[in-house]
Amino acid sequence: MATVAAAGGLVWGWLWDERFWFPANVTWADLERQGAGHEGGYPRAVHVLGALPLAVGMLLLRRLFERFIAKPCAIRFGVQDSKPHRAQPNAILEKVFTSITKCPDARRLEGLSKQLDWDVRKIQRWFRHRRNQDKPPILTKFCESMWKFTYYITIFFYGLRFLWSSPWFWDTRQCWYNYPFQPLTSSLYYYYIMQLAFYWSLTFSQFTDIKRKDFLMMFIHHLAAIGLITFSYINNMIRVGTLVLCLHDSADSLLEAAKLANYAKYQRLCDSTFILFSVFFIVTRLGIFPLWILNTTLFESWELIGPYPSWWLFNGLLLLIQTLHVIWSFLILRVAYKALAQGKVSKDDRSDVESSSDEDDATSNSRKGIRSTSSNGANRINGHISGGQ
Repeated sequence: MATVAAAGGLVWGWLWDERFWFPANVTWADLERQGAGHEGGYPRAVHVLGALPLAVGMLLLRRLFERFIAKPCAIRFGVQDSKPHRAQPNAILEKVFTSITKCPDARRLEGLSKQLDWDVRKIQRWFRHRRNQDKPPILTKFCESMWKFTYYITIFFYGLRFLWSSPWFWDTRQCWYNYPFQPLTSSLYYYYIMQLAFYWSLTFSQFTDIKRKDFLMMFIHHLAAIGLITFSYINNMIRVGTLVLCLHDSADSLLEAAKLANYAKYQRLCDSTFILFSVFFIVTRLGIFPLWILNTTLFESWELIGPYPSWWLFNGLLLLIQTLHVIWSFLILRVAYKALAQGKVSKDDRSDVESSSDEDDATSNSRKGIRSTSSNGANRINGHISGGQ
């Protein structure tokens, strides 16, 4: 027991080693002493635990919001709570579907046609129905997007209003002056903990929400965001953290708005909003983020406070998120190009596959990437491309 206790003490001491968290000659005692006379004092590691029950509360609030606000709005806009056509039970086709989950190739279709004495067209239709019956209805997607849209637009304007009067919004070098002895105000605390709780709620709900092709990439994104918020809070890099969060929130609401318009079948509004989102995403993620955020975290901070272990970790997480920005920007540009070339927005590369007409299945096996999916000929955005998340 004594050995275990000693090992635990060693690990604990290493975890909170001041040489890791702060620049040279700064201790936890210094931070506590300097912050004692300020409003809210200074950040404490235990504060971040408050985000977990708040995240659970957000999940409960989301369920109430979707049921009593989002669902009535969806019905008002004509979104139906309809279930997809169920495939006729067939043990042979079910076994094939379980192994490949998509329509078989032409050679296998011919073999199944002879074995079942079914027309190839009928088999294709069966696979489409079987695939679609496992997918959530449009109403579920509408409610999910409306919740995220409401949060993103609310927190963005709250953060922008708060940052507008903050000196570091206009001069990023203010993020590092007198660091880490920068007081934590109540406004900063609530904004930060709310954002941390939201990303925790996204991480939890990702396992129950609509599954998408980039599940792993989004999971990594959420964990990186949680890591960034947590580390920047503990070592009091909150000022630059608020800039990162607000910048990411600026485009996310536009994507959710585009999806809402798509689910409600306002195709022109969907297309124009998605193009606007594409512009905002590219400008903020590939332009402002590296030139404004990474410039101050990598170069201005190096000049003013110098690098130290947690500095490297913080910037490593930022660079990881920037890598995801580049990947998502490539996918968005492909969709936007299709929209400009064809006059309508095609299906997002990240989306789950949905077909609703017989004609779709005739060629669905040969299509890759962006897919046309709607029964009335209009292509749809069903993905969830979010960097800031």
